[in-house]
Amino acid sequence: MAMPDEQNTPSPDQPLNDKPELDSAADWLSDEDKLAAAHNEIVALKDQHLRAVAEQENIRKRNVQEMQSARDYAARDFAFALLSVKDTLEMVLKDEQSTPEQLKMGVDMTLKNMVTAFERAKVKEVKAEKTKFDPNLHQAMTQIESTETPGTVLQVFQKGYTIADRVLRPAMVAVAKAPDAATGAATDSSTSPVEP
Repeated sequence: MAMPDEQNTPSPDQPLNDKPELDSAADWLSDEDKLAAAHNEIVALKDQHLRAVAEQENIRKRNVQEMQSARDYAARDFAFALLSVKDTLEMVLKDEQSTPEQLKMGVDMTLKNMVTAFERAKVKEVKAEKTKFDPNLHQAMTQIESTETPGTVLQVFQKGYTIADRVLRPAMVAVAKAPDAATGAATDSSTSPVEP
């Protein structure tokens, strides 16, 4: 065990120095130097922040431009596909010598061009007749008493369409409903003879 005197005596490898060791180079800096270093660090952080904000704004603007470009390009493709439909209709209107069969053939060709344009634009017809009524795809205009299962679409007044997975226009339909029991009873009583 070391004696108290021996603990305070420096070892032969230790330099004799009355000052305690400094932890880092920052301890040697004056207060003014420390303040200048802190100021430089704050300026650097502000600069990094401004650059990050500017980069985010650039990304936002680029995304807006890309979305607008995608919309414009999609409309351009659809418009280009419809040009052949317009051309065919104009040819039919200019032709004064066509027979009804030729006109019908021209209209049929125009319709095929229109269907092709719709397919390219992902516009699809809603299948409605003889299907179960779907409020997401169909708009019921009326109900008709029928022996069909209630809720079955009996008649289509106007076709519906979807674009991609969204409804562009719902189909306007007439839907089957069960025959009214009161109506059936009234019909039976009206045909029966009236007793005095």
